[in-house]
Amino acid sequence: MLIKKINNLLIGTNNKGKLREIRSLLPKSLKTHSILKFDLQSPIENGKTFKENSLIKSKYFSKKTNLVCLADDSGLEIDLLNKRPGIYSARWAGKKKDFKKAIKKVYSELNKKNPNWKKRKIKARFVCALSISFQNKKIACELGKVEGTISHTPKGRNGFGYDPIFIPQNRKKTFAEMKPSQKFKIDHRFKAFKKIKKFL
Repeated sequence: MLIKKINNLLIGTNNKGKLREIRSLLPKSLKTHSILKFDLQSPIENGKTFKENSLIKSKYFSKKTNLVCLADDSGLEIDLLNKRPGIYSARWAGKKKDFKKAIKKVYSELNKKNPNWKKRKIKARFVCALSISFQNKKIACELGKVEGTISHTPKGRNGFGYDPIFIPQNRKKTFAEMKPSQKFKIDHRFKAFKKIKKFL
């Protein structure tokens, strides 16, 4: 069952930063709803990939609300840490979603791997899986990636999550140092959205 025209769309995230960014990408004609107004907790994300976890969320929230749901699962992969934190990126921030704590953990893990890591360019990427589901039926699921390196210190006050330590390829500023309008045009979520927008 492919839904011909989606007029109402639930955005399946409790993260206000993600919600703001996804809304900025969507067509203005689309009526969007936040799961915050439904007071829904996130499901257990026990998938092994970003795509699996994104689909767990979009199907779960759609079934709970009877609305078509767009959900995101995203995270930071650092090559020196064997692509960790990866799908566990949010979990490194703990139950209180304290990303300052998560960033400290990244630096601590890098120091354990190589005390001289700051003398090297540490390759990393942000990955985003966006999925659209209605009830238990997947409509679409797409992946977007943006390559970059890890900043030696957190920089910038914009953005959210790991944005203060990620410098996208061919740029000098971290995502958190960029204006949101600049970041939204080059990041992983935008790349995934470009692939999935034909379904909206």
